[in-house]
Amino acid sequence: MKIFYVKLLQQEVEAINVSADKAVEDSEKIFTEMICLLQKRSSEVKQQIRSQQETEVSRVKDVQEKLEQEITELKRKDAELEQLSHTEDHNQFLLNYPSLPALSESTHSSSINIRPLRHFEDVTAAVSELRDIMQDILRETWTNIELKVTNVDVLLAEPKTRDGLLHHSKEITLDPNTANWNLFLSEGNQKVIRVMQQQSYPDHPDRFTDYKQVLSRESLTGRCYWEVEWTGRGVGVAVSYKSIRRSEGFGFNDKSWSLYCTKDGNTFFLDDIETPVPGPVSSRIGVYLDHRAGILSFYSVSETMTLLHRVQTTFTQPLYVGICLYNGSSAELIKPEQPLVA
Repeated sequence: MKIFYVKLLQQEVEAINVSADKAVEDSEKIFTEMICLLQKRSSEVKQQIRSQQETEVSRVKDVQEKLEQEITELKRKDAELEQLSHTEDHNQFLLNYPSLPALSESTHSSSINIRPLRHFEDVTAAVSELRDIMQDILRETWTNIELKVTNVDVLLAEPKTRDGLLHHSKEITLDPNTANWNLFLSEGNQKVIRVMQQQSYPDHPDRFTDYKQVLSRESLTGRCYWEVEWTGRGVGVAVSYKSIRRSEGFGFNDKSWSLYCTKDGNTFFLDDIETPVPGPVSSRIGVYLDHRAGILSFYSVSETMTLLHRVQTTFTQPLYVGICLYNGSSAELIKPEQPLVA
C-alpha cells in the first residue's frame, strides 16, 4: 500500500510540474501581450503628440510670419509719414497726404488668444489617470490571482506536531488602518495593547469603530500557521474576510471565525453562535489554516500541543488575522522561532 502511495505522489509531482510549466508559459505570453499593447498605445500617443506639435508650431509660425510682414509694412508707412511731416510747403503736404495708403487693422493679431498656456499638460494628466486606473485594477485583481496560485495544492493531512505546523509558519503584522482608536500598536505592529486613551489615528474606512479589534496587513491563502501570546483578562483570536462590517465583532457574523480566551476558559463564535470549547487555558494560541481545504484549527500551545477546536468549511475569500482585546489585555503575534514561555 505504501508503494502505491509513493507512486501516486510521484505522479502528482509530475502533474504539478507539467501544470506549473504551462501556467508560467501561458502567463508570460499573456503579460507579453499586455506589455506589447501598452507599448503600442504609448507609440500611438507619442505619434499623435508629435503630429499635433508640428501642426500647432506651423500654425503659430504662419501667424508670426504674417505679423512680421505687417510690422515691416507699418514701419515703412511710419517712415513715409515722418518724411512728409517735415514738408514746409503746406500745399505740397496736402497733395502728397492722400497718396499714402490707409492704415488697416491687423487680420492676424485677432487670432491670438491670450490665456494661460497649458500646451500638452492635459495629455500628461490623462495618461496619469490611465496609470492610476490600471494600478487600481491590478491591485484589485492581484489578490484573486494570488488566491488561485496558492490554491494549487496537494491535499495532504493536517500536521499533528508543532514542528510540522511551524513548517507552514507565516510572519504577520497588524494593519494600523484597521485598529480601533483604543488599541496601541508596537513591536513593528506585531503587538497590540488595549488602552484607555484614544490614539490619534486618522479617519479611515477600514478602521473598526465599536469593538476593540484589529486585522492583519497580510492576507492568508494556502496553508498558514501563526501563534498569539496574550496577557490580561482575555483575547479573541480570529480570522476574517476583509469585507466584515467595521461595526461588527469577530465571530458575530458569517464573515469571521473567532476563539475567545479568558482565564476561565475558551469559547468559539461563528455567526453569533456560541460554542463552549473544552480544554486547557493557555496564554499562547496556535492557529492553523488550510484555505483550500477549508480547515481552521485552534491549538493550546504550552509544553504540549492540544487541539482546542477545528472548523471544516469553505472559504470564498482571502482571510486576515484578527485580534480582539478585553479591558487591560494585550496580544502579540509571536515569531515562529521564539521559544515557549516557561
